Amino acid sequence: MTKAGSKGGNLRDKLDGNELDLSLSDLNEVPVKELAALPKATILDLSCNKLTSLPADFCGLTHLVKLDLSKNRLQQLPADFGRLVNLQHLDLLNNKLVTLPVSFAQLKSLKWLDLKDNPLDPVLAKVAGDCLDEKQCKQCANKVLQHMKAVQADQERERQRRLEVEREAEKKREAKQRAKEAQERELRKREKAEEKERRRKEYDALKATRREQEKKPKKETNQAPKSKSGSRPRKPPPRKHARSWAVLKLLLLLLLCVAGGLVACRVTELRRQPLCVSVNTLYDNVVRGLRSHDLLRWVLQADSQQ
Repeated sequence: MTKAGSKGGNLRDKLDGNELDLSLSDLNEVPVKELAALPKATILDLSCNKLTSLPADFCGLTHLVKLDLSKNRLQQLPADFGRLVNLQHLDLLNNKLVTLPVSFAQLKSLKWLDLKDNPLDPVLAKVAGDCLDEKQCKQCANKVLQHMKAVQADQERERQRRLEVEREAEKKREAKQRAKEAQERELRKREKAEEKERRRKEYDALKATRREQEKKPKKETNQAPKSKSGSRPRKPPPRKHARSWAVLKLLLLLLLCVAGGLVACRVTELRRQPLCVSVNTLYDNVVRGLRSHDLLRWVLQADSQQ
């Protein structure tokens, strides 16, 4: 990569008054830092080099009044090219430019412009026209500035329209978000109200249960005096009497069974059975024994007399 300093020595040696000629220097890039150190060089000739682009910091050379970039290979100018507000004369002949940056409209001091021999956009080429003499080049500068101002205005309107669309979209998003937040707040509020209602019902049920429990002892205390003042409840018979009564019943039942069997053995046809014969014999012996017993006879007589 060739710079001006490597072929022509120090840039100050090339400075002639306020004019710096770096043409035919076989430059691939612009020595911006060295140029910035020479604010007196208001006229800069970079024609007939191998420049394909200009660095962004080139737009900081605001002291430039006349600039010759003809016969290079520039495909585009920096986006901030319009910062060269003092530029009055601009030669872009024979490059590879198709369009100009929108900031070109800020070159309010521009009086002379040559865009011939560039593959310009058809609309821009028609606006620029030819630059065959001083008058045409001045007209080219004026017409191109007006065109670029219109392009800038159109782009600004488009930018404003996009901003408006974005603002409207943002408003809609915010409104949607607010509606969502309001819905969530309403949902939380409803859930809280339902929870309060549930707890209130639980509390009321608990109170009702407690009241019922408190009433039960009172009823029992109120019923106790009534039982004393009224008819006395029957006392259950002692367990001992109950057992005696059961034994007595069992003995009576046994006697009935014995009596029934004795009657059956003495009166019915069963008296000839071996069992009944034994029973009748036993009965006769017992009766004879009882009759012969004096003490029992005395008891039976005394009982009969009473």
